[in-house]
Amino acid sequence: MTSTTHSTDLLDQLAAIEAGSELAQARETRDAATRHTQGSYETIFSGDDAVDFTLAERLLLAENVARWHGDNALASHYAERLQGVNGDGNSDRLQAALDHGERLSFKPASATAAHLRNLQLAGWNFDAIVTLSQLIAFVSYQTRVLRSYRLIGGQPVENSSDKSIGAAFWRTEGKTHSGRSAPKVFTQAELGWEPWIAAKKLAEFDTGQQATLARFGHTDSDYFRLLGRNLPVLEQRTLTDKGIFYTSGGLPRKERELAATVASKINGCIYCASVHARKASQLSKQTDDVQKLIDTAPGGILSQGQSPRWQAEIDFAAALSATPPTASPTHISRLREQGLSTLEIVDLAQSAAFFAWANRLMLTLGEPFDD
Repeated sequence: MTSTTHSTDLLDQLAAIEAGSELAQARETRDAATRHTQGSYETIFSGDDAVDFTLAERLLLAENVARWHGDNALASHYAERLQGVNGDGNSDRLQAALDHGERLSFKPASATAAHLRNLQLAGWNFDAIVTLSQLIAFVSYQTRVLRSYRLIGGQPVENSSDKSIGAAFWRTEGKTHSGRSAPKVFTQAELGWEPWIAAKKLAEFDTGQQATLARFGHTDSDYFRLLGRNLPVLEQRTLTDKGIFYTSGGLPRKERELAATVASKINGCIYCASVHARKASQLSKQTDDVQKLIDTAPGGILSQGQSPRWQAEIDFAAALSATPPTASPTHISRLREQGLSTLEIVDLAQSAAFFAWANRLMLTLGEPFDD
């Protein structure tokens, strides 16, 4: 059975965003992020012509990931789409995917190269593993964006808590899978990253595909040529990223980078934190404050010792990044008290939410090394 493309803005529908509201206007202002979030959804769940990862498998996995992240409305959406879609799937293959999805949802920093090998043994090829990981990470992002929209719009949310979320554990092995020196602590230094499955060689992309990679500056990156195994999804993801982080007005860029750093600490992603902590430091000129954040030990509160505005932003980004997310109306009230507008809160939320996506790819398809 072939599915029709869903042209309705899914997040607008599931978050019950009131037409003409400040939230609706903020999403219109961030049109690129809004359109390409929807475009990512449509690209990942666009039909049943992929023999290596069927639509039925995708929808079933998405339903489970949404439930693990505490979003029953999103889970029900995927369950409803699954009704009537053909394909029972191979039970061992599907179970391997569900195990991968649960790991990426709750403990992405626990993933290893051996887990990807297990997927291969269960019948998942390299291209399908990349799409599988993109799907899980994308639904993780969807749940957090939806929660933030509901909170901003005064809609009820589940699993709400005002309790501060502590930093997660991270890998401290000291050596990568290939034997390179690996960072044991969070750092603002530049790091390298190596994949656990082969990145696609540039020569294996056709001329048009190479042009797409070049347009985004991805040609020389192992990471992006790995994600290029599903280039349409990578393209929509990159455009979503640019729509969230590279837009004028709203939240200062330094605080968007701060949110990315917080999410990376919650998920235990040393590589992403190194990139975005460094950017936050460069833009804010508050290198010591950023270092204090990334030095926070597992279980420690990331906002401790920060300015009131950064405390409110860090606590919200951390609660939004937990699995399942716990961000509450109190977090929104604290942001309002610090003078953040609706557009600025949307920017903050989408910046943190995007790293629910980015971290889960970086942590589970490869690992950092000391460059």
